[in-house]
Amino acid sequence: MRRMQIEVLELPLARPFAISRGTRTAVTVIRVTLEQNGFIGRGECTPTPRYDETPDSVEAQLEAMREDVEAGLSRIDLQSRLSAGSARNALDCALWRLDAALAKQTLWQQCERAAPPSVITAETLSLDSIENMAAAAADAVSRGAILLKIKLNRDEILEKVAAIREAAPRATLIIDANEAWSGVDLHSLLTALQAYNIAMVEQPLPAGQDQDLQRFNHPIPVCADESCHTREDIAELRNRYEMINIKLDKCGGLTEALAMVEEAQKRDMRLMVGCMLGSSLAMEAALPVAMAAEHVDLDGPIWLAADSSPFLSYAQGRIWL
Repeated sequence: MRRMQIEVLELPLARPFAISRGTRTAVTVIRVTLEQNGFIGRGECTPTPRYDETPDSVEAQLEAMREDVEAGLSRIDLQSRLSAGSARNALDCALWRLDAALAKQTLWQQCERAAPPSVITAETLSLDSIENMAAAAADAVSRGAILLKIKLNRDEILEKVAAIREAAPRATLIIDANEAWSGVDLHSLLTALQAYNIAMVEQPLPAGQDQDLQRFNHPIPVCADESCHTREDIAELRNRYEMINIKLDKCGGLTEALAMVEEAQKRDMRLMVGCMLGSSLAMEAALPVAMAAEHVDLDGPIWLAADSSPFLSYAQGRIWL
């Protein structure tokens, strides 16, 4: 018999995390632990209000699957039993790790991928004043950060980017607008941002309202985040975006994420791997996908007051495995 345990945990943040949609001081995660024949597999997800999820709704989805999961539901069958989202992610990753444990393999071996010594990850600059964001950039690069992800809304865009570039002259900079740039002249803004050597802009317009991206050639690559959940979304995004951001909580786990990599590569879409706030348990599950990505943004644990096992080491702008 297989047994399933569900835990709902609130993880305090070390400092406030602000984006265009609001500010958080803690994050609620749900962890699934599967035990079978003395072997254990665990998964973690972060319910996201942007996708109409709450901890209660995700826990209810998982409880509804308990009988089938404990009867031996496979990872493949799970894909058609739960829709894409954080509940399926937690179960899918727990099943991946359980299958690996039963086979006496690592997660990397189960994915048929070789684990690298380290992976470069973005360090996120939370939305703040010009001065505070520049100071955060200077602090990040002083600790060895290589890639900075700038959270922005519609206020003082160029001024903030200019101050951050001055504070971090050699870092790679990417911008995440979190759907906040409606009504902005995007062509003029992206053209102006070229002066600061911006590598990519993520989700400038709301999902479903991003048709304006079709009307001009982008001076800077644009990445779909909220507009892209699963492999079914990729084909119709090619005329609006150059890149997609794969997140396990959006797509419903490692199984779908690996399928998205294949689909994106077939359609010549560039790849980013991102995350919600969460612990190393959630980030480690996304690392096999990160090997195919141009940009990796798996810095969730550095925002936590305390991380959870398995602990990943973050130093010099990298995740050390």
